[in-house]
Formats: sequence, C-alpha cells, structure tokens
Amino acid sequence: MGVGFIRDKLEIKFLILYIAARVSEPLPLDGMQELTMCDDGIDYFEFSECLNDLVKTEHLRLTEDGRYGITTKGLRNSEICESSLPYSVRIRTDKNIAAYNKMILRRNQVQSRVLQRENGTFTVELLLRDDVDSVMKLELMVATEEMARDLADRFKKNPEQMYGRMLQALYGDR
Repeated sequence: MGVGFIRDKLEIKFLILYIAARVSEPLPLDGMQELTMCDDGIDYFEFSECLNDLVKTEHLRLTEDGRYGITTKGLRNSEICESSLPYSVRIRTDKNIAAYNKMILRRNQVQSRVLQRENGTFTVELLLRDDVDSVMKLELMVATEEMARDLADRFKKNPEQMYGRMLQALYGDR
C-alpha cells in the first residue's frame, strides 16, 4: 500500500459521510467502497469497520435493498467535519462523486427492458427521459432474446442519435 493522506478511522468516517452527503441517491456497498477507496491510506477492512460503525451510530441507514444513505444526523456531522479532510482527498472525491452522479443520472434517463411474450417472441422497451418527463417510449417486437438484448444495448449507447433518426424518418423531407 502506498502512502495516503487519510491517517485514521475517524478520517475514514468523515470521508464516508462526505461522500454520502453528496451522491444523488443511496449507494450500494460496491459504489461506496469505490468512492471511499480513493486514498492509499485506506484499506478495505478499516473501510468496512467504519461503514458498519456509521450505520450502528445512525449516521447512515441501510435500505432494504442494501444501499447506504445518509441520515439527518450524518448530514449534520458531515457538514461540521468536512473541513477536517485533507484538501487533496476532497478534490479527488468531488471529481469521483461528480462522475458517479453523472452515471446515475444517465442510468435514470436511458432505460431498456427485455420481456418475453407468451408466443415466444420478445418485446424490447426503450425509454429516454430528460430532467422533467419522458421524451420517448418505444416498444419493439423481435424474434429472439439475443436480438432484444442487442437492441437494448445499442439504444443505451446512443439514445439521442436514435431519437433524432426516428424524428427524421417520421418527418421525412419537410
């Protein structure tokens, strides 16, 4: 392990609270771990212990689906203690949180689902949202699950282009 700026368990707890206060939704364990392990001074076992302590002390809550969200108590203490974190760790963490929040927003805006029909074919549901409402909802019937999953994956990679092409096809040469 390299040399890190985080020196003790209290600072790890401050960092976990700092993260939980800034993410757009409660984090699964792997997401919390990924964002917290941004400094060489943190090892997995200390991280796990600190995370469990924060749940026990009601700074974090563990949701029914296994996600960690900050409580009012945790938010209050995070605001008090955030200046105790090393500046370089805060900067790196802010960058990682921004990327994570962007990924979450994208996941919520672009969705697809594959459903099997009674006759053995499949329906692919494609959904594109903006910050306010649904922009496009499309259901397609395809013959195989492989085709359905391929369409869903292609849609997720570039939904805006698909939306633009559909408008172009529907409007024609107007």
